[in-house]
Amino acid sequence: MAAQYEYLDAQLFAKIANLKLVARLVVEGLIAGLHKSPYRGFSVEFSEYRKYCAGDDLKSLDWKVFAKSDRYYIKTFEEETNLKCHLVLDTSNSMGFGADGRLTKFQYACYSAAAMAYLMIRQQDAVGLVGFDRTIHTYLVPKSSPLHLRDILTTLERMKPSSETNISSTFHQLAERIKRRGLIIVFSDLLDDPEAMITGLAHFRHKKHEVVVFHILDDSEIDFPYDDLLDFEDMETGRRLQVHARLLRDQVRHKVGAFLRDVQGRCAEHAIDYVRLRTSVPIHLALISYLSKRSRLG
Repeated sequence: MAAQYEYLDAQLFAKIANLKLVARLVVEGLIAGLHKSPYRGFSVEFSEYRKYCAGDDLKSLDWKVFAKSDRYYIKTFEEETNLKCHLVLDTSNSMGFGADGRLTKFQYACYSAAAMAYLMIRQQDAVGLVGFDRTIHTYLVPKSSPLHLRDILTTLERMKPSSETNISSTFHQLAERIKRRGLIIVFSDLLDDPEAMITGLAHFRHKKHEVVVFHILDDSEIDFPYDDLLDFEDMETGRRLQVHARLLRDQVRHKVGAFLRDVQGRCAEHAIDYVRLRTSVPIHLALISYLSKRSRLG
């Protein structure tokens, strides 16, 4: 695979390559409740049409297409894998924040999503990609073919943080759109109304999906290390506010801490796997830590 893709990090992929067994254990644990026998046999589903070539099985010819076009086309099918995973990526403006030369939250999310897609396709699980802000703007159907990783990387590269977010609404839309139970992995800073957001996540659980939330934050959002008089701008609404950072530091840290505890607690209530990621932590270490912990928990 060529290296021109922005989020194809060869070093990152190499560092997580040995996680295949660990990732397999994680997947087995995550989908244990989805099917009584999740690894027994397989089924096939229609993938696409292609032109007939000499030697193709005539049973696969679509005669209805021939009747309409006077051309021979073959129906191709793809094995339906044990797991279908949707990587759900927040592309709202707030995800574009990054301080002190670190990756932005959006870049961190993209690299993480690319790494998870690599792991899953490597173990022949189907993975899809969803991009959202105020609504769902990108949807790649889950597939397990190696070429699908290229499509995911290309799509990630085209995505840019923009617009405000409406996490709850988009989660409700997506929960109704995905028909088959599977795994939902969310990459977001979760900067929205906690009550409505959790309701949206709970909708996935109501539909019997397993849900993992990667809560991605910049260190400065948690630690608020500022001292001076600063101008802050809301990256989604454009509103500006001048504050004396030192006077507000304790208050901000307290509120952020309360928000994080609230979100984590509500996720636990709905059996949603919550993982907080700081953008200062190398991505491979963050993923190794999570996957290793999850495999031990089963």
